[in-house]
Formats: sequence, C-alpha cells, structure tokens
Amino acid sequence: MAEPEVWVYDVEGTLTTGETWKGVGRWLVQNGRRSAYRRFFLAHLPGALLAKAGLIDRRRYQNRWMQDLAGVFEGMTQDEVERMAEWVAEEELWAQRREDVLAELRAGIGAGVRVVLASGTYAPVLEAFARRVGEGVQTLGTPLVCLDGVCEARPAGEVNVGREKARRVLELLGRGPDRAYGDTISDRYLLELAREPVAVYPDAALAALARSRGWRVWSRAGPSG
Repeated sequence: MAEPEVWVYDVEGTLTTGETWKGVGRWLVQNGRRSAYRRFFLAHLPGALLAKAGLIDRRRYQNRWMQDLAGVFEGMTQDEVERMAEWVAEEELWAQRREDVLAELRAGIGAGVRVVLASGTYAPVLEAFARRVGEGVQTLGTPLVCLDGVCEARPAGEVNVGREKARRVLELLGRGPDRAYGDTISDRYLLELAREPVAVYPDAALAALARSRGWRVWSRAGPSG
C-alpha cells in the first residue's frame, strides 16, 4: 500500500497572521504576571528596536525573544501552561487564521494527506492550534519542558526555525515532504526539501527566491505557479 503524501506547513505568517509572543504577553498580563512580563519587555525592548531598524539580525533576535520569554513561565504548573496554550491558540492564532490556506490544507486531509505543522511557536501552543486545524495533524514546535509539572527558569529548547526546522522535519519523515508551505526566507530550508514548495504571502526575500526557482507563490490573488 502506497504511503500518503505529506504536506508540511509553517504556521505564523502561513496559516495565521497572529504571533505567539503577542498572545503570550496578553495572557501573562491578564493572569497575574503583568510585572514579570513588563520587566521582560522593557529589558528586551532595546534589542527589538535595533532589530527593527536592521542594526542587528532580526531573525536571530526573534529567536532569542522566544527563548527568553519562556523564562517568564518560571513556577507555572503544567496545567497553567496548557490553559495558556489554549488561550493563545484561540485568541491570537486561530482568531487571525488564513482561511484560504486552511481550505487547501483541509482538502488535503480529506484526500488522505498526512499534515505536519512545523513552527517556532511553543509546542503546547502549536498542539492546541493543530487540534483546531483537523484530526490527526502532527506538530513540531519549540520544546517547552516543565519538570515534575513545574516550569523552571528557562524551559524553552532550541527555537524550531530555519535549518533546525528542516532538520527536525527530515528526522520525523525520513525524507523530504511532498509539499511544504512557508512565508519567510528562513523557511527556505524547509521549502528546499519539498517536491512542491509553496511560498505563502512571502516576504520580499522569499518571493524573489520563489520567482527565481519557479516555485508556486500564494498571494492575495490566490496561489499561482
């Protein structure tokens, strides 16, 4: 019996315009951790401004932000993490989902395609989002480890983006996916693994790469190529 096709999706910017860090910040403010989040935000704001101005590597700083933000979870129980994850998935990511891209994903599931979501977002948030996407959707997110049910000072593992995302996809599948979807140039490593790469609402760098290689591009006019 032939194996099903495998489609791998990036999430933020691809399946949703929401951003995990924003949702996590809102949840922390609303759930008794306003002071801790404020201290984190003010400490990291100078770097964020430098990254926005292009004076330091933006992607690298975003990764640092995600790893350091998890430090605000120190002392949270596993139950609290799960509640946070459900809230962020629903109120931030799902609320800003891209229905056009999700429609193709769901059509794939209906046709028997195996779907994997590979994202830099925290694993519990990604799992909560996947439950909304469809039954049987697999996930590869940034690890968030709480030992004995309680989060330590720095619970996040390596952020699952760029080459790390591609490596983990290969590790899971044992081969490149049949189709891969991504929105930024850091997703090139994932897209290059796929038989059919799809650049979804791509940033300028990924759009240029997609055009040069004849990849399918998904824009406001819909998918092309």
